[in-house]
Amino acid sequence: MDSASLLLHLRRELDGFRACLDGDLAAPVEHCGDWTLYDLADHLGSGNLWAATAVTEGHGDLKPPAAPREPAALGRWFDATSETLLAALDDDPSAAAWTFYPPRTVGFWQRRRCLETIVHRWDAEHALGLPGPLNADLVHDGVSEVFDTMAPRQIARGRAVPPPVALRLEATDTGATWTYGPGTPVAVLAGTAESLLLTLWGRLPRTGDALTWEGDRHAGERVLDGPLVP
Repeated sequence: MDSASLLLHLRRELDGFRACLDGDLAAPVEHCGDWTLYDLADHLGSGNLWAATAVTEGHGDLKPPAAPREPAALGRWFDATSETLLAALDDDPSAAAWTFYPPRTVGFWQRRRCLETIVHRWDAEHALGLPGPLNADLVHDGVSEVFDTMAPRQIARGRAVPPPVALRLEATDTGATWTYGPGTPVAVLAGTAESLLLTLWGRLPRTGDALTWEGDRHAGERVLDGPLVP
């Protein structure tokens, strides 16, 4: 996906998340430990500022203060973090930037912040009982990012070991496929691209009706055990 499309999607996803902040900020976020919707907003907004600093100042050391707790102030704060991020990312995607994994470019953050936001927008809507659909193009990039960035980073940081066998994922709605691991795949996991992404990020169970397995499921699940993502 090109830079302009990513920035357009990012704005839409940030706006979608922002709309959730008019809801119950004390609502628990099921897949984020003991976080509430307020905590998730603090995390995403602070991440916006952190990524913007990575681009504009070339480092990843920013530790923003906590977000305001008063609802109106929180909304204004989140809007400001979104505008700061969008301004920083409105640049040549090949321009240099600090990143936590290659490539060391602005384009890395254009993609990463889109994918961070789409998952957390789903988290916020899910917390309020109204999870909306995920954009198909972003979902495709999201699954790819798990295998080309997140899982290799987990291995590089000593949090996971390389997969001993290969697992193939098939998106039943788009026809896209991904293979992770060495050799011929020993198992196939199939579902909509959205279901695959949410499963890889621990939002949906591997045993749900949205997914089907073929081949050596036990070995395939060991590949997913990774852990593939932070």
